Amino acid sequence: MMEFLSQHFVQNALQVSIVMGLFLSYLGVHVVGRGIVFVDLALGQISMLGIALANYLGYDPTIVSVGFTLIAAFFLSLIKIRDRRLKQEAVIGIIYAVASAVTVLLIAKSPHGDSDISEVLFGSLFTVSPNDITMMMVLFGSLGVVHLVFRKKFFALTESVEADASHQPGVFNFWNFLFFLSIGLSIVFAVRAGGVIPVFSYLIIPAVSAIMVARSASGVVILAMVVSVLGSVFGLLFALQFDFPAGSSIVTVLGMLFALLSLLRFVLRSIRKDGTGQAAG
Repeated sequence: MMEFLSQHFVQNALQVSIVMGLFLSYLGVHVVGRGIVFVDLALGQISMLGIALANYLGYDPTIVSVGFTLIAAFFLSLIKIRDRRLKQEAVIGIIYAVASAVTVLLIAKSPHGDSDISEVLFGSLFTVSPNDITMMMVLFGSLGVVHLVFRKKFFALTESVEADASHQPGVFNFWNFLFFLSIGLSIVFAVRAGGVIPVFSYLIIPAVSAIMVARSASGVVILAMVVSVLGSVFGLLFALQFDFPAGSSIVTVLGMLFALLSLLRFVLRSIRKDGTGQAAG
């Protein structure tokens, strides 16, 4: 393991994946709790749509992707579904599908279309630069401080939705917008390094894995972060050992951790049931 870590490109990939995984897994606890799983996929794809359009037109990809994502985050925070037959996820899913299709159309016109599509989906962690890492650390660190200071506001909003699935924030709720803004900004930079699928996995898999086992809100957040770090470390080791792409390897390892925690949940529930049965007997 130490042999691998002595290489600079591995150190860079490990740093960016851990930083990305820690904050995204925390946001994922809110995303899963509020039942808006497609939001991160939609925002990630819209970010890549901005990059694809900028490359096609010859503009600065960072500025265009940030603009696209912030506008999308604002409008997504305003979506209110009044018809009981429809769910917010359905509308967000449509946005994701359309953004994906337009992105592919634009990339298809680029000279390296196939490789570009692969990078959009799974990123290129082994080629991230120190500047990318510094920018991500500053951004995620700043957002992390905001969420730490105002954690009660964010968790109150998530818990209100968990308690009542039909609950909808007002026409414009500042904390709801700030939450979507946090997802949007973090996804802009995370997707460029990690790709849409790994970013989606960091948001969803650690959170769902933690929710299955932990009981308290703080326990869920801590366990989700632990799962994301383990997925990053062992995913990169797996990629280097067997010469696999980094993003795909991390997603695979996160899936394996999810399976292990699912098994642990099954065992724990069986033990509790046996204990309850014996006590009753």
